[in-house]
Amino acid sequence: MLAGKRILLIIGGGIAAYKSLELIRLIQKAGGMVTPVLTRAGSEFVTALSVGALAKSKVHEALFDLTSEAEMGHIELSRSADLLVVAPATADLLAKMAGGRADDLASTLLLATDKRVLAAPAMNVRMWQHPATQRNLGVLRGDGVLFVGPDEGEMACGEYGPGRMAEPAAIVAAIGAALGGGPLAGKHVIVTSGPTHEPIDPVRYIANRSSGAQGAALAAALRDLGARVSFVTGPATVPPPMGVDTVRVETAGEMAAAVAAALPADAAVMAAAVADWRVANASGQKLKKDGSGKAPALEFAENPDILATVSKGAQRPRLVVGFAAETTDVVAHATAKRARKGCDWIVANDVSPATGIMGGSENAVTLISDAGAEAWPRMGKDEVARRLAARIAEALA
Repeated sequence: MLAGKRILLIIGGGIAAYKSLELIRLIQKAGGMVTPVLTRAGSEFVTALSVGALAKSKVHEALFDLTSEAEMGHIELSRSADLLVVAPATADLLAKMAGGRADDLASTLLLATDKRVLAAPAMNVRMWQHPATQRNLGVLRGDGVLFVGPDEGEMACGEYGPGRMAEPAAIVAAIGAALGGGPLAGKHVIVTSGPTHEPIDPVRYIANRSSGAQGAALAAALRDLGARVSFVTGPATVPPPMGVDTVRVETAGEMAAAVAAALPADAAVMAAAVADWRVANASGQKLKKDGSGKAPALEFAENPDILATVSKGAQRPRLVVGFAAETTDVVAHATAKRARKGCDWIVANDVSPATGIMGGSENAVTLISDAGAEAWPRMGKDEVARRLAARIAEALA
């Protein structure tokens, strides 16, 4: 997958630096070559000897290396690689990248490069959630920096949440996608996400509590496996990932039209929480109370069934995946939905209030297919997305 590709690997100073050793091995196994850059903080966790032995390459550590800098070494390093990978990308490194600082070899390379950069964040959950870090991420995404992870889980500090560095295998898949490889290279996948807003009048609408987090994670996971992703999203609170073709819509009707325009595709994943009904007599002006105590009479009409239309249409993708958000008899309702809609798979989940799944960071799904119902354990939505993307890649192989 990475045959002949040159990866400049910047190892930041976090406990996750130990994973960089396995990452080097997997990159080489995939046919890539690694030139390692070890930061001063990174050397507190892994040694230059172990990194160099695995990479079979000189380990670069100092900006002011007399021999290298006589040949403008930092410029050559930053441009001779096909991709720069920062793993782990600590909060400090991300802040330097966002601020355009160049006070050590790693930050200078990142500023001097003309190649793409892929970062694998790793830090304490509070550091990850801090507004400064989130602000820096927004700047870097705007600059075109690619990200893989972080995962959710138990930290070395004992806390639990998002901030764990993505596993080396996931980083290698993201490297392949960034370089145009991956098992879904050449494939086109449509992903719908988020809620739809059905207007009552110009200022009010009917909606649901979907954040769009699962759909956005799916789009990113499919992108990381090399797919070209058409991401059709309603007004979600979670922003769309970088590196996908995003189409923003408001209503179910607009979403249906956007999906039709995106066809043909190899697969379609309908993760959006589309409103079943719209207000047929929506007002063109804001509705006001008149003191009579009578509420306006709203007339409802069915929205288009996007999943059934795609599943039974002339341009049906090879694989159509629907989602079923249920509050009771989850598997039974989802199984019936799969038969009724004509899709290949249904990803079912229990969104009753007690689960905290609707709008939350975790999911517990059951994958329903011809093979039956396969229950997955509760996990972060990013991990659900990666597992489902891997299954989609297998099905389209």
